[in-house]
Amino acid sequence: MAVVVFGLADLVTSSAGSATFLRLLDGPLDLSWSHCSMTSDFIAEITALRYRRSRQVYHQVRHDIGYVANELIENAVKFRVSGEIDISASIDGERFRMKVSNFIDNENATRFQHLLAHITADDPAELLIRQIEKNAALTFGTESGLGLLTLMSDYDAELAWVFDANRPSGRTHLETYASLPVPSVQNG
Repeated sequence: MAVVVFGLADLVTSSAGSATFLRLLDGPLDLSWSHCSMTSDFIAEITALRYRRSRQVYHQVRHDIGYVANELIENAVKFRVSGEIDISASIDGERFRMKVSNFIDNENATRFQHLLAHITADDPAELLIRQIEKNAALTFGTESGLGLLTLMSDYDAELAWVFDANRPSGRTHLETYASLPVPSVQNG
Protein backbone atom coordinates (compact mmCIF):
# COMPACT_ATOMS: atom_id res chain seq x y z
CA MET A 1 0.00 0.00 0.00
CA ALA A 2 1.26 3.49 -0.83
CA VAL A 3 0.06 6.85 0.43
CA VAL A 4 -3.76 7.04 0.58
CA VAL A 5 -5.79 10.20 1.22
CA PHE A 6 -9.42 10.37 2.42
CA GLY A 7 -11.50 13.50 2.86
CA LEU A 8 -10.62 16.97 1.62
CA ALA A 9 -7.19 16.79 0.02
CA ASP A 10 -6.90 20.61 0.16
CA LEU A 11 -6.50 20.35 3.95
CA VAL A 12 -3.41 18.23 3.47
CA THR A 13 -1.72 20.62 1.06
CA SER A 14 -2.54 23.90 2.83
CA SER A 15 0.13 25.28 5.12
CA ALA A 16 -0.75 26.18 8.67
CA GLY A 17 1.52 29.22 8.92
CA SER A 18 2.45 29.75 12.54
CA ALA A 19 1.15 26.97 14.73
CA THR A 20 1.41 25.60 18.23
CA PHE A 21 3.11 22.21 18.29
CA LEU A 22 2.70 19.59 21.01
CA ARG A 23 4.15 16.11 21.31
CA LEU A 24 2.62 13.50 23.58
CA LEU A 25 5.31 11.00 24.50
CA ASP A 26 4.61 7.45 25.46
CA GLY A 27 6.74 7.18 28.58
CA PRO A 28 6.51 6.16 32.21
CA LEU A 29 3.11 7.85 32.63
CA ASP A 30 1.64 5.96 29.65
CA LEU A 31 -0.72 7.89 27.40
CA SER A 32 -4.30 7.62 28.58
CA TRP A 33 -7.73 9.20 28.24
CA SER A 34 -6.87 11.87 30.81
CA HIS A 35 -4.09 13.10 28.54
CA CYS A 36 -6.64 13.54 25.74
CA SER A 37 -8.91 15.85 27.71
CA MET A 38 -6.05 17.82 29.29
CA THR A 39 -4.39 18.36 25.92
CA SER A 40 -7.61 19.30 24.13
CA ASP A 41 -8.54 21.68 26.98
CA PHE A 42 -5.12 23.32 26.67
CA ILE A 43 -5.45 23.73 22.89
CA ALA A 44 -8.99 25.09 23.24
CA GLU A 45 -7.98 27.55 25.96
CA ILE A 46 -4.95 29.01 24.21
CA THR A 47 -6.92 29.33 20.99
CA ALA A 48 -10.04 30.86 22.56
CA LEU A 49 -8.12 33.48 24.56
CA ARG A 50 -8.11 35.80 21.53
CA TYR A 51 -11.94 35.91 21.80
CA ARG A 52 -12.09 36.86 25.49
CA ARG A 53 -13.63 40.28 24.77
CA SER A 54 -16.95 38.51 24.22
CA ARG A 55 -17.77 35.93 26.88
CA GLN A 56 -20.30 34.17 24.63
CA VAL A 57 -17.92 33.91 21.65
CA TYR A 58 -15.05 32.82 23.90
CA HIS A 59 -17.10 29.99 25.42
CA GLN A 60 -18.45 28.84 22.04
CA VAL A 61 -15.01 28.79 20.40
CA ARG A 62 -13.46 27.07 23.43
CA HIS A 63 -16.19 24.42 23.42
CA ASP A 64 -16.04 23.76 19.66
CA ILE A 65 -12.26 23.56 19.47
CA GLY A 66 -12.11 21.45 22.63
CA TYR A 67 -14.60 18.98 21.18
CA VAL A 68 -12.77 18.67 17.86
CA ALA A 69 -9.36 18.40 19.51
CA ASN A 70 -10.55 15.82 22.04
CA GLU A 71 -12.12 13.63 19.35
CA LEU A 72 -8.97 13.61 17.21
CA ILE A 73 -6.59 13.07 20.13
CA GLU A 74 -8.76 10.30 21.62
CA ASN A 75 -8.76 8.48 18.27
CA ALA A 76 -4.97 8.81 18.09
CA VAL A 77 -4.53 7.42 21.62
CA LYS A 78 -7.11 4.67 21.15
CA PHE A 79 -5.80 3.24 17.88
CA ARG A 80 -2.09 4.00 18.00
CA VAL A 81 0.78 1.63 18.33
CA SER A 82 3.38 2.63 20.89
CA GLY A 83 5.09 5.88 20.18
CA GLU A 84 4.48 9.58 20.24
CA ILE A 85 1.57 11.63 18.99
CA ASP A 86 2.37 14.94 17.30
CA ILE A 87 -0.22 17.73 17.31
CA SER A 88 -0.23 21.11 15.61
CA ALA A 89 -2.95 23.73 15.97
CA SER A 90 -3.41 27.18 14.47
CA ILE A 91 -5.88 29.86 13.46
CA ASP A 92 -5.78 30.75 9.77
CA GLY A 93 -8.22 33.56 9.01
CA GLU A 94 -11.62 32.30 10.13
CA ARG A 95 -10.55 28.65 10.36
CA PHE A 96 -9.07 26.67 13.23
CA ARG A 97 -6.70 24.06 11.80
CA MET A 98 -5.38 21.00 13.53
CA LYS A 99 -3.18 18.08 12.55
CA VAL A 100 -2.62 14.93 14.61
CA SER A 101 0.07 12.43 13.58
CA ASN A 102 0.68 8.98 14.99
CA PHE A 103 1.41 5.39 13.98
CA ILE A 104 -1.18 2.63 13.79
CA ASP A 105 -0.81 -1.02 12.90
CA ASN A 106 -1.63 -2.06 9.35
CA GLU A 107 -4.75 -4.00 10.39
CA ASN A 108 -6.29 -0.95 12.10
CA ALA A 109 -5.27 1.17 9.09
CA THR A 110 -7.23 -1.12 6.76
CA ARG A 111 -10.31 -1.12 9.02
CA PHE A 112 -10.17 2.66 9.44
CA GLN A 113 -9.86 3.20 5.69
CA HIS A 114 -12.93 1.03 5.15
CA LEU A 115 -14.86 3.13 7.69
CA LEU A 116 -13.65 6.38 6.09
CA ALA A 117 -14.69 5.21 2.63
CA HIS A 118 -18.19 4.77 4.05
CA ILE A 119 -18.50 8.00 6.06
CA THR A 120 -16.95 10.28 3.43
CA ALA A 121 -19.16 8.99 0.62
CA ASP A 122 -22.47 10.56 1.66
CA ASP A 123 -24.03 13.50 3.50
CA PRO A 124 -22.63 13.49 7.07
CA ALA A 125 -25.95 14.58 8.66
CA GLU A 126 -27.86 11.72 7.01
CA LEU A 127 -25.13 9.20 7.86
CA LEU A 128 -25.10 10.42 11.47
CA ILE A 129 -28.83 9.79 11.89
CA ARG A 130 -28.59 6.35 10.25
CA GLN A 131 -25.59 5.41 12.41
CA ILE A 132 -27.31 6.53 15.62
CA GLU A 133 -30.33 4.41 14.72
CA LYS A 134 -28.09 1.46 13.83
CA ASN A 135 -26.12 1.73 17.08
CA ALA A 136 -29.34 1.91 19.13
CA ALA A 137 -30.36 -1.46 17.70
CA LEU A 138 -27.03 -3.11 18.57
CA THR A 139 -26.24 -4.61 21.95
CA PHE A 140 -22.47 -4.26 21.58
CA GLY A 141 -20.11 -1.46 20.57
CA THR A 142 -18.69 -1.12 17.08
CA GLU A 143 -16.37 1.25 15.30
CA SER A 144 -19.19 3.43 14.03
CA GLY A 145 -17.55 6.72 13.18
CA LEU A 146 -20.13 8.62 15.25
CA GLY A 147 -17.55 11.06 16.57
CA LEU A 148 -16.24 11.90 13.11
CA LEU A 149 -19.76 12.18 11.69
CA THR A 150 -20.69 14.51 14.57
CA LEU A 151 -17.68 16.71 13.78
CA MET A 152 -18.67 16.95 10.12
CA SER A 153 -22.41 17.33 10.69
CA ASP A 154 -22.78 19.37 13.86
CA TYR A 155 -19.51 21.35 13.89
CA ASP A 156 -19.03 21.90 10.13
CA ALA A 157 -15.55 20.44 10.45
CA GLU A 158 -13.68 19.58 7.29
CA LEU A 159 -11.53 16.48 7.71
CA ALA A 160 -8.79 14.65 5.85
CA TRP A 161 -6.64 11.61 6.57
CA VAL A 162 -3.32 10.55 5.07
CA PHE A 163 -2.21 6.94 5.46
CA ASP A 164 1.45 6.20 4.65
CA ALA A 165 2.25 2.51 4.85
CA ASN A 166 5.58 2.87 3.06
CA ARG A 167 7.44 2.15 6.26
CA PRO A 168 9.90 -0.68 6.93
CA SER A 169 8.39 -1.17 10.40
CA GLY A 170 5.10 -2.65 9.14
CA ARG A 171 3.26 0.24 10.73
CA THR A 172 1.21 2.93 9.03
CA HIS A 173 1.83 6.61 9.66
CA LEU A 174 -1.53 8.38 10.00
CA GLU A 175 -2.05 12.11 9.73
CA THR A 176 -5.50 13.44 10.61
CA TYR A 177 -6.39 16.98 9.55
CA ALA A 178 -9.31 19.08 10.75
CA SER A 179 -10.47 22.56 9.85
CA LEU A 180 -13.25 24.25 11.80
CA PRO A 181 -14.90 27.63 11.21
CA VAL A 182 -14.29 30.22 13.93
CA PRO A 183 -15.41 33.84 14.14
CA SER A 184 -13.16 36.64 13.00
CA VAL A 185 -11.14 37.97 15.93
CA GLN A 186 -12.74 41.37 15.28
CA ASN A 187 -16.12 39.77 16.05
CA GLY A 188 -14.85 38.22 19.28
